[in-house]
Amino acid sequence: MKRKCLECGVEIMGRVDKKFCSDYCRNAYNNKINKDSKNLVRNINNRLRKNYRILDSFPLREGKTRTTRTRLLDKGFDFDFITNLYTTKKGTTYYFVYDLGYLPLDNEQYMIVKRE
Repeated sequence: MKRKCLECGVEIMGRVDKKFCSDYCRNAYNNKINKDSKNLVRNINNRLRKNYRILDSFPLREGKTRTTRTRLLDKGFDFDFITNLYTTKKGTTYYFVYDLGYLPLDNEQYMIVKRE
C-alpha cells in the first residue's frame, strides 16, 4: 500500500507513520486546518497580546504599581479584552490579562499587579 502526502499527494517514502513529504507540506496543511474563520480568534489574540505588553511595560515594585486610565489608553490599552476576573473575599474585582492584572481605584487611577 503506497502512502501519499496529505497536502500534495506525492508518494511518501520513509517511516510508516509519516504523513507529509516535507516540512513545507506539513506546515501548509496545518495552516489550512487551523485557519480561523474571519480571523476572529487571531484578532482577539493580537488584542490580548497588545494589552499584556502594555501592562508589562510598567515597572512593578513588590509585584504592583499605579498608573492612570489616561496613560493606559495613550499606550493603546483596550479595557474590553481580558482573560479572566478575580474577585477577593471582600468583593474587590481584579481584571487579568494572563498573569498581569489591574484594579480600578478612585480618580481614574489603576493598580497594576502580577499574579505569583
